[in-house]
Amino acid sequence: MYCIGDLQGCDTPLGSLLDKIDFSPSRDTLYILGDLVNRGPESLKVLRRLAALGDAAQCLLGNHDLHLLALWQGARKPGRNDTVQDILQAADSEALMDWLRHRAMALHRHGWLMVHAGVLPQWTVAQTMALAGEVEQVLRGGELKDFFGTMYGNSPDQWRDDLKGADRLRVVVNALTRLRFCTPEGVMEFGSTESADGAPAGYMPWFEVPGRKTAGTPLAFGHWSTLAKDNKTPRLHNNTLPLDTGCVWGGCLTAAKLGAQAGSFELIAVDCEQAQKPGKPDKPGKTGKAGESG
Repeated sequence: MYCIGDLQGCDTPLGSLLDKIDFSPSRDTLYILGDLVNRGPESLKVLRRLAALGDAAQCLLGNHDLHLLALWQGARKPGRNDTVQDILQAADSEALMDWLRHRAMALHRHGWLMVHAGVLPQWTVAQTMALAGEVEQVLRGGELKDFFGTMYGNSPDQWRDDLKGADRLRVVVNALTRLRFCTPEGVMEFGSTESADGAPAGYMPWFEVPGRKTAGTPLAFGHWSTLAKDNKTPRLHNNTLPLDTGCVWGGCLTAAKLGAQAGSFELIAVDCEQAQKPGKPDKPGKTGKAGESG
C-alpha cells in the first residue's frame, strides 16, 4: 500500500517510481493524492496508466483535476500554463473524463485519512468523509456544468453546518483541494503559497491549529510543494504527512509505503527530470480561483 504525492502529468517519473517499488497491481495498491494532471508534459499518459490499473490505483481529485473536468464541461477556459489539451482531444477523452469524475475527494484507508490539500480543524474524520461524499455524488451526477459554474470563488471562507447548495459544496471543495492556511476558527486564506513558516498574519498551517479534530488520525496530503525544505524526506508532523515533493518543479516523486502499524511508513523517492520545467509553483490570481493555484 503506497501513498504517492502530486503527479501533475509526470508519467516518466511515475514509471520509474513503480519500477523502484516493484509495483504489482495484483498485489499492491496505490493511493494517489490528487493533481494527477497539468503543468507536466505527460498528463494523458498518466490518466491512461492509472485508469488501466483499475482498483489497484485509488486516486483523489485535486484542484488541477477539477480544473480539467471544468474545461471538459466548457465551464472554464484553458489557462496559459495548462498542459491538458491533448487529453481533451484524445480519442478516448470521454472515457478518461468519465473515469476521472468518479474518483474520490477523500479516502480513509488502513487507518490513514487521505486528502489532496487539507481538512478544516473543526471537521472530524467522519464529517470529512461525509462532506467529500456530497461532492462526489454531484460529480458523478448529471449536473456537472452547473456545478462547475458555481464551484469557483473564495467565499464563504469558513465552514458552517447550515451552509446549503453551491456555498456548501464550494467550501468543501476549497478545503479539500486548496487549503494551506487558516485561522484557529477555520477561516481559510488562499493568497499565499509560501512554506509553513510564511503564514500571513493571523493564520497558521491548517495542520497546526490547536484542537484539530482529525489530530488523532494519521493524515497524508499533497498540494503544498513548498512545505518541505528537504523534498526527499517528508516527515510526520502533528500526525500529518506531506507528500507533494515538487516533481513537476524539478524535485522528486515520493511514495510512502504504509506499514502495518497505524501511522508507520517507509519513504521511497525518485528524482524528476522533466522535459518541461515550469520553474516554480503558480501563485493564484487576484480572485484565487479553485483549480488554478499550484
